[in-house]
Amino acid sequence: MRYRADITAGSLKITESRIIADLLLQDVNKEAWNEAVLVKNVLQARSPETARRLARLIRKRLQTMEADLWNLVRDGTGEVATHAVLAVAVKHSPLLGDFLDLVVREQYRIFETTLAIRLWDEYLDDCRGRDPHMPIWNESTRKRLRSSVFQILAQAGFLENTRNRKLQTVRIATQVLQYLGTHKEHYTLRCIQVSP
Repeated sequence: MRYRADITAGSLKITESRIIADLLLQDVNKEAWNEAVLVKNVLQARSPETARRLARLIRKRLQTMEADLWNLVRDGTGEVATHAVLAVAVKHSPLLGDFLDLVVREQYRIFETTLAIRLWDEYLDDCRGRDPHMPIWNESTRKRLRSSVFQILAQAGFLENTRNRKLQTVRIATQVLQYLGTHKEHYTLRCIQVSP
């Protein structure tokens, strides 16, 4: 199954990703991990279950790539960290990556100024053709997915904000492009380089 709804668990979560990247770079054991996430509540979550779920999502995202990228997340400027987290989010979620590659890229190509909400629903319908095993999501899940994806696009700079959804040009940070090129992350590179 190519498409999953796990992206509803969070937007880019840059601050939290920096914290999890630091734990991964320290190579902490399970006890130290649980101490940080559940006892010290380093992610400042409302409940232990929320902390566990968020830490699991971010860890899975980050572990799609290697320690050099984790360093960019932990130590990079705001822009570098944002683009590094965008890269792992795209690799972790083809639902996000394919939307950027197939839909957002096309909107830039035809000189659209905004990203219409209807494009998300059309995209989800098209996804079934690429992944017949994709779950059938109810309307509230489809809306939550759209909200998460549009929020990610705004955080990464592709959209001015989630209200007007005005498309903007994004120049991906050089360090992130270099990492992706060196590690032959062709799919991720293609997906995050959609703006003119």
